[in-house]
Amino acid sequence: MQPSDVTGLHYLFPSNPSPYSAYLSMTQNNTPTFQFNRFTNPQNFQIPPQVQEFSLQSSCLSNNSTSDEADEQQLSLINERKQRRMISNRESARRSRMRKQKHLDELWSQVVWLRNENHQLIDKLNHVSECHDRVLEENAQLKEEASELRQMLSDMQLNSPYATFRDLEDIP
Repeated sequence: MQPSDVTGLHYLFPSNPSPYSAYLSMTQNNTPTFQFNRFTNPQNFQIPPQVQEFSLQSSCLSNNSTSDEADEQQLSLINERKQRRMISNRESARRSRMRKQKHLDELWSQVVWLRNENHQLIDKLNHVSECHDRVLEENAQLKEEASELRQMLSDMQLNSPYATFRDLEDIP
């Protein structure tokens, strides 16, 4: 249905006056009609889908059935929409639960991976720490040996009758 196809819209007149009353007129059977031709540009006038659907439903119902049948049709239409919405909501909730579970699984696998990497890093740190301790011990031993050797050299130079040992004093 195009906006240009609509010539009037029938609805119940509200008890309080409307600011749009200039666009309403009464037909022969005292049913208010909305006048689209009073707008300056009726081709660009947009009719909301709810109004179009309501207009189609009301015209179909008034032409083809009694008010009881119309009520039944309307109720069945409402129930059908509720049923579709309920099914859609259930499907949406199922997809949401699946996304949540997938995210949770990914997080758990990340936890496992990070724990494994953490253990590997701790092992490497322990190994480097042990190597560092060994190097410090070896360095202390070498310093002690160097000190002992210097002391021995110093004792030799003092007690030596030969001049060659005294020439070694210049060597650091």
